[in-house]
Amino acid sequence: MKDALKLMRIPFSVFLMPVFWFALSAAPEFNWQKATAAFLILHLLVYPASNGYNSYFDRDEGSIGGLKHPPKVTRSLFYLVVVFDFLAVLLSLFISVPFAVCVLVYLFVSKAYSYDKIRLKKYPYLSTFTVVFFQGAFTFLMVQIGSGVPSESYFSTSNLMQALVSSLFLCGSYPLTQVYQHAEDRKRGDKTLSLKLGLKGTFLFSGISLFIAAGVLIFEYFITNQVSNIFIFGVFTAPVIAFFTWWQLQIRKSEVAVNFENTMRMNQISSLCMSAAFLLMLFWPR
Repeated sequence: MKDALKLMRIPFSVFLMPVFWFALSAAPEFNWQKATAAFLILHLLVYPASNGYNSYFDRDEGSIGGLKHPPKVTRSLFYLVVVFDFLAVLLSLFISVPFAVCVLVYLFVSKAYSYDKIRLKKYPYLSTFTVVFFQGAFTFLMVQIGSGVPSESYFSTSNLMQALVSSLFLCGSYPLTQVYQHAEDRKRGDKTLSLKLGLKGTFLFSGISLFIAAGVLIFEYFITNQVSNIFIFGVFTAPVIAFFTWWQLQIRKSEVAVNFENTMRMNQISSLCMSAAFLLMLFWPR
């Protein structure tokens, strides 16, 4: 059971926090108590359940996100995932039925991503769209629903624009998480987008996607007269750009730089910097 809990990779949920804070920073108002409950449900139950289910069917022998040396998969992992799923949906009902439905949909989609009879992961474009949409725009709106944001705000032009930006950021970061797993993905028959694009293509695709995401967000902040947010975003994304550039230069010298450590470092820097930026935006005007 200890190994099963380890494979749930609860600390890895940190990498998905930026979307949560981004969604709240975009909301005109929300309920702090509901937002706190939604945060705990998503980061301690929903995301770990998805991680555990993915590990159960992948049975990775090499490094995976958050674990350099993953333990062996046992049946207890499956039972633990079921418990986490049940608790996630049950506790979500105490917030609201719409939020519980969103959580249930997210859990089903995450299962389809890994389940061997469906295995969306085998299809590079479909799997990428699934991750980009559901971990991006869908989660963005799910957070707002769970946090008690007024329903009339969900589909405002500004809110939808920022929901789109969250997916664009995922579109740029998701392929980068796959670069060090090409050999293992090829062995399992999983044709990931990164494997399809190749090493240079992955970095080019990610760079363009992240550039477009940043450009759209800055434009949105500009037309809504949120100049301070442009400044905050620029300051906090500077370390991300710096590491991304350094990493590419190292890879040009030697492909040894395409490894678990650098991939996790990229995830850590980008997630922590983006979370800090959106948290500051959240409190700055208030």
